[in-house]
Amino acid sequence: MRITLIRPRFAEGYRSPARMEPLALGILAALTPEGHEVRVVDERVEEIPYHAPTDLVGLSVCTFSARRAYDIAARYRRQGVPVVMGGFHPTLAPEEALEHADAVALGDAEGTWPRILEDVAAGRLQRAYDAPSSAEAVAPDRRVFRGKGYLPVRLVQFGRGCPRTCEFCSIQAFHGGRVRHRPVEAVVAELQACGSRRVFFVDDNLLADKAAFRALMEAILPLGLRWSSQMDLGIADDPELLELARRSGCQSLTIGFESLNEPNLRQMGKAWSRASQYAGRLERLRRAGIMVYGTFVFGYDGDDPGAFRRTLAFALEQRLFIANFNPLQPFPGTPLYARLQREGGLVRERWWLEPGYRWH
Repeated sequence: MRITLIRPRFAEGYRSPARMEPLALGILAALTPEGHEVRVVDERVEEIPYHAPTDLVGLSVCTFSARRAYDIAARYRRQGVPVVMGGFHPTLAPEEALEHADAVALGDAEGTWPRILEDVAAGRLQRAYDAPSSAEAVAPDRRVFRGKGYLPVRLVQFGRGCPRTCEFCSIQAFHGGRVRHRPVEAVVAELQACGSRRVFFVDDNLLADKAAFRALMEAILPLGLRWSSQMDLGIADDPELLELARRSGCQSLTIGFESLNEPNLRQMGKAWSRASQYAGRLERLRRAGIMVYGTFVFGYDGDDPGAFRRTLAFALEQRLFIANFNPLQPFPGTPLYARLQREGGLVRERWWLEPGYRWH
C-alpha cells in the first residue's frame, strides 16, 4: 500500500523559521510494517505532491493546523483517497475532525496506527480508533527526515504527559494526567544512534517524575550532550537534581511562568507556582549556568493594561535568553474552553476555523 504522511503548515503560505523534525511522522513511519511504501511530507519545508499516486493519507493535526488540514483532506478525498487524521486536535475535537476525514485516531499513534493499516488493507476502515493506555511508545524512524533541511538539533522523547492540572493546557486534556516513560536504555540507544550531541527532549514536563528524571540524567552523563527541554521551575528547588542536570549537559530550559499575578496563577490552576519565588529560583538556575526560555500568557482576569510592561521588565531584569508572550487561547477539550463556554466568554467557539484568524 502507498501511504502519504503529512504534517500541514499552520496556514496557506506560512513558512516556519524553526524547522525541526516532526516526530509524529517519524513515529508513524516506524509503526508502518515492511512492505508498505511510505512518503513523508512536511508542508513547512516542501509542497504536497497531490498528483503522486497514493492509497492512504495520514494527517498529523494540531489546533493551529486544523483549518489547513481540512483543506488538504478535502482535496485528497475528491480524488477518492481515504484520509485518516490523528494528533491533539482530532483527539480533543473528534466530531469536527470526522466532518473532514474518513477516520480519526484518538490518542497515541502506537495504539491505533497498526490497526488502521490492517483495516484499510482489509477494506473495513472504521470511523474512530481509540488508543489503549498500554501501548508502548516507539522511537521515530529518522530516515524519513533526511534531506529536508531541518535544524541540527535532534528531538528525543523520554516521557509523555504532565501531572500538573493547568486549566488552559491541552496536554492535560489529551493525556488525562497520566505520565508514561520509555525505558531509559531505549532512550540512551536512540541518543547514541541519532548522530548529534545537540538534543531537545520534547517531553511535556521532563521533571514530571523526579525518580525517572534522575535515572535519565545518570544514564546520559557519559554521552557528552548539550541538551535542552521544558519543565516546571521546581528543578531550582532541588540542588542535587539541578547539579545533575548541569553535569549531564543541560544548556537551557523552557519554563512556563505564565503570569506575575498570583490570582491569575490560582485561576489557571498553578497555585503551586509562586510569582514571589521566581527571582530566587532563576538566580539558582543562572548560577548553574542554565539559560531560561520563559513563556507568559496574557488574558486572565487579573491582568490589566500594565501587565504587558511589567512582564517585559521582569524578562529583561531576569536576563531570560528568550521570552515568549502569548495571548490566552482556549483550546478545545481543555477546562479553560469549557469554563469560557459556560460563561459566554468565547467570542468565536471555533476560532481556529475562522478565515480571519492568523497564526502569530
